[in-house]
Amino acid sequence: MNQDKKDKISEHLRTIAAQEGISECEVRNEIAYAVSLALKSSDPKIQNFWKKIPCKGTSPTIEEIIDFIVTGIATQH
Repeated sequence: MNQDKKDKISEHLRTIAAQEGISECEVRNEIAYAVSLALKSSDPKIQNFWKKIPCKGTSPTIEEIIDFIVTGIATQH
């Protein structure tokens, strides 16, 4: 993922943080917590979703997840 995409995602996370009255770090922590719970799901549909997300590490980063979802939405329209 290029730096422009990472910067744009951070910009959007800062916007969400401002709307919620919390920091970008807190937004990231909440997303990371939700992701960690979802990664532990035994539901095959949920596991298949996670397997589709391209990632460099053992689990996808917040940026990789957001990029995957946004790209999927964009290609549906």
